[in-house]
Amino acid sequence: MSDIIDGSRFGNWMISYKGRRLYPLDLRPEDIDIEEIAHSLSNLCRFGGHCKQFYSVAQHSVLVSNQCSPENRLVGLLHDATEAYCGDIVRPLKQHLPGFGIIENGVWTAIAAKFEIPFAIPEEIAREDARALLAEKRDLLTHHEHKWEFPQCAFPDLIPNPETIEPWPPRNAESVFLSVFETLSFIKRVSV
Repeated sequence: MSDIIDGSRFGNWMISYKGRRLYPLDLRPEDIDIEEIAHSLSNLCRFGGHCKQFYSVAQHSVLVSNQCSPENRLVGLLHDATEAYCGDIVRPLKQHLPGFGIIENGVWTAIAAKFEIPFAIPEEIAREDARALLAEKRDLLTHHEHKWEFPQCAFPDLIPNPETIEPWPPRNAESVFLSVFETLSFIKRVSV
């Protein structure tokens, strides 16, 4: 059986929030829609749902963006946007799925092209993502004594964000995500 479904797109398709056909294995910049990203990420729970209460990828993305320098805030907001098209796979599984990384890179390429952001994620964003992860561990996960290898191995001097995380309902996370995106997009347009 061929992976070419409609003669011009590779792989099978999924239905988007707005009812469009999307091909995750052949995602193109014209397929990317910020409202669909915001909606999807606001309904995706971090940690595979193993947190004390629902905490969305959208809120996590806003948290990371808010900690970044002005030139990296838009990339910080979108750093997990691939999850709108690929889902959120927990880190212990993702590191054993090399084919998934290839798919995710293809999706990121389309997102980066759509929003004219760098393909390479700046190290600042990786660091702020790790700081957010430590704050999420502190505020949202059941307390445990298990030592995490990541993010401390990547950033040994890392401390969590000081603000306590209060999870937002999905609708609020979607709205804030879109508002931050609009503000950052406007700033990007006027500064060019």
